[in-house]
Amino acid sequence: MKLLNIGFGNLVSSERLVSVVAPDSAPVKRLVQEARDRGTLIDASCGRKTKSVLIMDSDHVVLSALSTDTIALRSGVSDNNDQEEDTDE
Repeated sequence: MKLLNIGFGNLVSSERLVSVVAPDSAPVKRLVQEARDRGTLIDASCGRKTKSVLIMDSDHVVLSALSTDTIALRSGVSDNNDQEEDTDE
């Protein structure tokens, strides 16, 4: 099991991570509120501003103060734009 540091000493299992999204859009805000109502919200932002929302396969939603880019770098996943190859030969 590989653990992913999401800031302030908090770790999540990278194998259970489904998605990392920005908290700005209305659908994500609705998702966070629904998780809060269900009791499946985990606030790991330690009182800081939430910069990313992690969606787990266990239906838990985790809030983090780290940006989505930082979490992607720590998980070893790079942006698709960085991996584009020229296929016009």
